[in-house]
Amino acid sequence: MPSPPTVVLYGRPDCHLCDEAREGLEELGADLSFELVEVDIESDEGLLRRYLERIPVIEIGGEIVSELFLDADGVRARLDTLSA
Repeated sequence: MPSPPTVVLYGRPDCHLCDEAREGLEELGADLSFELVEVDIESDEGLLRRYLERIPVIEIGGEIVSELFLDADGVRARLDTLSA
């Protein structure tokens, strides 16, 4: 059986939108199979410059599927294409 896809959540500490996105992804995880990986953009200057004004940013399979808020439908649709 193939391993579940990875969902990457780019965010930073003390970001309430990031917290909301994480909670929403955890709820989606009850129905969908994926591995959630969180990346603190403050750990890398390039990521900080790239994503600071856009977090939370959610990436699946190298494709950004959501910015600024959790697009649950977009996440679900992208995961569906990877599992098909």
